[in-house]
Amino acid sequence: MKAFIWFLAITIVVATSIGCKKELLDVKNENSYTDVTYFKSQKQFNEAVIATYAVFNNGGMMSREWYFIFDLLGNDADKAQPLVGTELELADYTFNNNNEDISMLWASLYRMIFRSNLALYVVDKWLQESETDKELKKQYIAEAHWLRGVAYFYLVTNWGRVPVKLSYDDAHNNSNPRSTVEEIWNIIENEFKQSIPGLPVAYPSTDKGRATKGAAIGFLGKSYLYQKKYDSARVELEKLTISPYSYQLDPNFNHLFSDDNINSPEIVFAVNHVYTTANTQYYMFGGWEGSDGRTAHTGRAQEYGFNDWQNVVASDALVGSYKYNNPVNGASYVDPRAKYTYYSNAANGGDVDYCNSCSGGTIPYPYDLFGNSFRKYEPYEVQKFTEAPMSGINTIVMRYADILLMLAECNIDGTSPDIKKGIKYINDVRNRQDVMAVNYPLTLSQNEAQMALRRERRIELAGEQSRWFDLIRWGIAKEVLKAEKPAGQGQQSFQDKMILFPIPSAEIDANSAVATDVSNDWN
Repeated sequence: MKAFIWFLAITIVVATSIGCKKELLDVKNENSYTDVTYFKSQKQFNEAVIATYAVFNNGGMMSREWYFIFDLLGNDADKAQPLVGTELELADYTFNNNNEDISMLWASLYRMIFRSNLALYVVDKWLQESETDKELKKQYIAEAHWLRGVAYFYLVTNWGRVPVKLSYDDAHNNSNPRSTVEEIWNIIENEFKQSIPGLPVAYPSTDKGRATKGAAIGFLGKSYLYQKKYDSARVELEKLTISPYSYQLDPNFNHLFSDDNINSPEIVFAVNHVYTTANTQYYMFGGWEGSDGRTAHTGRAQEYGFNDWQNVVASDALVGSYKYNNPVNGASYVDPRAKYTYYSNAANGGDVDYCNSCSGGTIPYPYDLFGNSFRKYEPYEVQKFTEAPMSGINTIVMRYADILLMLAECNIDGTSPDIKKGIKYINDVRNRQDVMAVNYPLTLSQNEAQMALRRERRIELAGEQSRWFDLIRWGIAKEVLKAEKPAGQGQQSFQDKMILFPIPSAEIDANSAVATDVSNDWN
């Protein structure tokens, strides 16, 4: 009993002492930080921006799902026998609001918005001292605006009305209602306008892959074009054809889809991919920003490659688009870019051999075994197998040929058409040094020029996740895709509702304002 009383007394004394000295237990751990307090130096402010770029390699984005989503839906790619799961749903048009690839795309775009908002919030508080720091602050703020503009661009083009978050505090609100399409386009335009003054025309080699002034102008022009504001689009896009910009068509088409493409004079913006260590080679299957977050390669070469997994093939419709009437004499014609785009047989115009630069020598392409397989973004001219999903070939988001073709569209479809000028832009793309396709006559009618433009975009930008966006914005997705991919066993045909992606079920569950604004579990 005495022992218990003694213990109780000691306990009371200790408790009283702790009560009197409570502040000793509240000493702040100087090594702890939050998402806001971490950022104090130029190095850390730069990290805030780099972390936003890193989302390009997250789920739903360019490390993997991006190319499946848009190549399959736009029918540049078609399913091969190994394709299963969420990607097969895209190929067969059987996807719904639980499709994992589309859900990840939505989540990553909002992650990019969150990180942009955080970067803007913390960089704005940077009390820079040197002139160099002052310029860097302008650049970082401009990059964050550009990244946020890109995220909203892909949200509005794929989902239409979506929730808008334009501040760091918005991240703590899970009940944002959907804004109108017009409001979102206004935000996008303003984001790119705000970014242009603070971005450089070019970066040193160590910073290639960051958004430039040209990338901001290009996306602003593209945003105008998608809204059919042709005159405004033309004004912006024409800026990229003159000084101080030095963009030009790469004379070597293959160079655009090689490990060195970041150094192509044609690149306006590309997502950097890099492979580091073998223990993270499968990071694209959910390992984003893990223990070795520096790894940011893409699995496309492995997954599309005929000598590897071959989950997809080049669609019959894509291959067929390279065969058309000669623009001058009407004779049968195979576009010379076929051999740079897919492996096939001579009749289809594709490349009929591979390993031209392998140590073991050239190998005939086994068309009877593999059919039409993608050559773009593949390393098969220098190695027989990809060995693992660790490609470092950067994903092209915008290049100069696309700028020229958008200018062609502005002049052909604009409010004050200049058909000859539009055709000239198309011919400029066809006159690439190692392509030299037969030119279109300048005497084409407006309708003929429009058809030539649409063919040119499909051929030039095949497998670059462009066609889906083109078909949707031109308003012809239903008629074209129903014709190219009719319903069959396990295959649905394109449906009207698919012009917009379904709002992911996870967003519906989390956001009551969105849940009450969605029809039929779709959009």
